[in-house]
Amino acid sequence: MSFPPPAAGDAPQLAPARPETIVSGPTYRFSVLTDRLIRIEHSATGSFVDAATQLVVSRDLGPAPDFEVRRGQDRVEILTEHLHLTHIPSRGFSRSGLSVSMRSKVLNPHGGTWRPGDTWDPDEEFPSNLGGTCRTLDEVDGRARLSPGLLSVSGHAVLEDSGSLLMTAGGWVAPRPGTDPADGSHPDQDVYLFGHGQDYRGALRDFFALTGPTPLVPRTLLGNWWSRYHPYSAEEYLAVMDRFEAEGLPLSVAVIDMDWHLVDIDPAIGNGWTGYTWNRDLFPDPRAFLEALHARGMEVTLNLHPAMGVRRHEEAYAPMARALGMDPDEGADIPFNITDRDFTAAYLEHAHHPLEDEGVDFWWLDWQQGGTTDLPGLDPLWMLNHVHYLDSGRERTRTLPDGTVETWRRRPVTFSRFADASSHRTPVGFSGDTITTWESLRFQPEFTATAANIGYFWWSNDIGGHMFGDRDDEMAARWVQLGCFSPVNRLHSTASVFNSKEPWRYGRDARATMEEHLRLRHALVPYLYTWARRAAAQGVGPVRPLYHDHPWEPGAYEHRRTFLFGDLLVVPMVHPTDPVSGLTTEKAWLPEGVWFDLATGRRYEAGPGGRTLTLSRTLDRLPVLARAGSIIPLAGDLSEPAGNNPRHLRLLVVPGADGETVLEEDDASPAPGPEAVVRTRMSLTWSQERGVGLSLEQAGAQGVVPGRRTVSLELLAVREDDGTGARAALSGAGGVPGPVAVTPRGESMTLAAGLSVELGEVDLTQGVGLELEGLRLSPEEMRTGLFGILERAQMPYAVKDRCWGAVERGLRGAELLSEMRALGAPEPVLVAATEVA
Repeated sequence: MSFPPPAAGDAPQLAPARPETIVSGPTYRFSVLTDRLIRIEHSATGSFVDAATQLVVSRDLGPAPDFEVRRGQDRVEILTEHLHLTHIPSRGFSRSGLSVSMRSKVLNPHGGTWRPGDTWDPDEEFPSNLGGTCRTLDEVDGRARLSPGLLSVSGHAVLEDSGSLLMTAGGWVAPRPGTDPADGSHPDQDVYLFGHGQDYRGALRDFFALTGPTPLVPRTLLGNWWSRYHPYSAEEYLAVMDRFEAEGLPLSVAVIDMDWHLVDIDPAIGNGWTGYTWNRDLFPDPRAFLEALHARGMEVTLNLHPAMGVRRHEEAYAPMARALGMDPDEGADIPFNITDRDFTAAYLEHAHHPLEDEGVDFWWLDWQQGGTTDLPGLDPLWMLNHVHYLDSGRERTRTLPDGTVETWRRRPVTFSRFADASSHRTPVGFSGDTITTWESLRFQPEFTATAANIGYFWWSNDIGGHMFGDRDDEMAARWVQLGCFSPVNRLHSTASVFNSKEPWRYGRDARATMEEHLRLRHALVPYLYTWARRAAAQGVGPVRPLYHDHPWEPGAYEHRRTFLFGDLLVVPMVHPTDPVSGLTTEKAWLPEGVWFDLATGRRYEAGPGGRTLTLSRTLDRLPVLARAGSIIPLAGDLSEPAGNNPRHLRLLVVPGADGETVLEEDDASPAPGPEAVVRTRMSLTWSQERGVGLSLEQAGAQGVVPGRRTVSLELLAVREDDGTGARAALSGAGGVPGPVAVTPRGESMTLAAGLSVELGEVDLTQGVGLELEGLRLSPEEMRTGLFGILERAQMPYAVKDRCWGAVERGLRGAELLSEMRALGAPEPVLVAATEVA
């Protein structure tokens, strides 16, 4: 399919609901799409829409649910298992004429009924709606006001579609019948009532079924991105890339900010923010530059500000002008008009495709287009995202070394700002120019996780902050720690010679912390890509708030900065270090279960209802907690590109319980089906008495992953039994049966001490088993933790000695803390001691 489509014969893309779901009258139509989702339409003329819209791609969500219709004089009621809709037609779409009530329990005892005109105040003391996201964080220092999301403690939320344009079969847009030609307004109402109560995952499943799934992002994008607003030359940029490689810091995406193109242009034709022509003074051979980055295993994106159209200084100007019937010799500007098919076709073919043929992988749309277009009601940002995303997945041709020509496609991707609730279909998101302050850092984890409430999973934030603010090495290091567990980890900074995020430009401790977490992020790509596949297939956010998984637990709502990264629970450290304790403290809530902190090895147990606690850490440690029995697949060789299915797998095994995980990999094709997917099932049995067993079995397509892989295990917080020592034996057809070595492993910044086991090179398609005996749990001991706290504390030695004396006497828990307080231990020290005592 060519894009944009020709205007002739451009029929609507139909997306009707099943007839058996519809209850209608002269001015209303209700479509009971599921027992928790109802489409509500009101039209004075009785004109209703069955076409797809910018937001909605399908209204067939399966067989009609069971529901009852009760009709009376001037009254219609619809009852599903969970919802009760009441409408009085004579009162129209009004608060007294329409309501939907929940028929099942919801978390908010005062909620449960929706009426037209209900709005959400983000500043309400006890938030009902749990929030969604916003267009941009530009010029926001700290918190931003979020739009509502789909999830609510009141049990219901509304998705407004009244102003949405219609989609045509060719992927273009058209006004709804009856739209005001001046301002794009429409007199009819078209909304979707989500009444899912606390079934948050069900709400997201219905949302994606209605609006389309979140796409599968390219694997390479999950590694580390380098981005800086700086007039690099090709030589300088590649030198920075080589320095990162020499430091053992893997990168996977190269971002070239706006200085890649000509910016010093004739003032008579405007400013230099918009551009499509390489600055040959900086990049004399663009193709060679891009090939050099590709040879390093990286993808490349270029910054783009399309607002000013295409002007006579651009290399694309003459062919674009001729394509649009203009005389290039006259030099008239070609204005930006994304609603014009001819302009859009020429814009893509002449301004973008030649650069992509040189090696540009995708575009960073940096939004300077305003909010209006020639088509009333159409947001140019939405259309830009839509056009570029579809075009990025177009059919292309290339000539192979033997002279044959083949057709191929890329997996679609764009990099732009959030336009509306359909923006999940065009990832990745650019959240704007972040202010470099602690306040911005504190809001960013909540902002990123909360976006999952509107199905928006792939925010790319300015990690480290972009502009203004102050130089603060500790803040920069904490931000990079957060980036390690963000959907996208893009280091970024503004045009200042002093503001850049190379770790070696920071102090020793900050540098070491940043470097270790950049390495960890690269290692985490297999784990995160598995969750990316689950996001596309199941609608579960890779990064999400705790209440997605624990909707009935009050504690899950109280600490909005704590979030889930896959199944890992991350507590960002977003406050400066206390000068007395030398520690940063954050409050967190743990769901029921047994958890281990990956960096310290500390074991935490939470009973029914979960547990609230305060965590204290040095700069180099970030609380990342995994459930007992977790298996976390990592890339074992950091020199392998992030986009590759790794030849070396490193499995982090968390002790204390049985567990299982499935690693998912594919062939990187545009839409990998079952024939292109490999799943490796990893099962753990844990028994202190009977020993530990691990089985690995791979199934799926041939040729997608390496036929034989090197596999190593990292057992967290365990040690060899003092009496027998640890013993390990390999079994199964995939390896060489027999004993394998078990080696003690010291701690690092991101992984506590434990044991390492090398399985060697194995064939996982044949199955591999490992049996281990002679292991003992070895979480951080209380004495060790308390000694470290006291040793670090900036307090009188005499008080330290007396506090340690209390530890030596065997005091524990409240008794120990009470004595330490009486002895004069400062409050920050007592807070830290509480966690381990």
